[in-house]
Amino acid sequence: MRRSRQVPNGRAMTRHGGARFKMALAVLACVLLLAPPAWAQSRPTAGQQVVLVTGSTSGLGEEVARRIAAGGAHVIVHGRNRERGMALVDEIERSGTGSAWFYAADFASFAQVREFGETILRDYTRLDILVNNAGFGSAPDERLLSEDGHEFRFQVNYLAPFLLTRMLMPRLLDSTPSRIINVSSLASSPIDFDDVMIENNFSGGRAYGQSKHSQVMMTFDLAEELEGTGVTVYALHPAAYMDTPMVRRLGQRPMATVDEGATALMQLVTSTEIESGQFFNGLRAGRAPNAQAYDLEARAMLKELSEDLTGLR
Repeated sequence: MRRSRQVPNGRAMTRHGGARFKMALAVLACVLLLAPPAWAQSRPTAGQQVVLVTGSTSGLGEEVARRIAAGGAHVIVHGRNRERGMALVDEIERSGTGSAWFYAADFASFAQVREFGETILRDYTRLDILVNNAGFGSAPDERLLSEDGHEFRFQVNYLAPFLLTRMLMPRLLDSTPSRIINVSSLASSPIDFDDVMIENNFSGGRAYGQSKHSQVMMTFDLAEELEGTGVTVYALHPAAYMDTPMVRRLGQRPMATVDEGATALMQLVTSTEIESGQFFNGLRAGRAPNAQAYDLEARAMLKELSEDLTGLR
């Protein structure tokens, strides 16, 4: 007579299943140790240079972050898109040279800028270089407002970096010699202090030019204020119409490569022989594109307005 197959009891099945589960966990742990996950990030080691590049999830900022990390530094990657930010961090971490950590913050919101600045102050005891690169171009040609009710480009390109720079100044002063690099432009529109938010005669080009011009004025002010402290400050037009998402959104045919712009910016990152308070057009120092940048009264008015709008006053 054929013997019937015995079905194991529930306790035996639980015992065998538990053993298999534990074994699977052990194998998974070994795999994770050998191949760090895509979201792995690391903090700087003792003595490692720390560089914050805002707007580093695409275009010029992304390439500069790569180059800085390739030199062995720790890069604070910033942007709005977490997926792109983490992809860059993963690329840097897997390269075996340098390290990186990603933070998300929207510069159209002062609340997010403040939270970002406070987090950096909490997480880092040093900051060697701040690259204010994040920005929004002249397209679309329509007047937009930030979360705080300000003209969009003026806040994203200028007021947010103004606030962040002021918040991070203690770390920059503690990390001397340190430097601030403001990625500006040859596009420059003077500020009409009776209509700073450009409610009249608006154009995207004018708004963009005013925001970039304001960055240059901030650069000159900071250079004078920080003279003798060990913190140097520069403004840079990296290259004309680089092949970036900003230029493609404008519908403009690129006239320069991201590589050209990154080379110009890296000169200011690495050089120890450039005098503070200069405006650079590519690799060469020159005069700011708008004379208002040299007007001390206009600069004082802009600084006072900026402190009021950002809540620093």
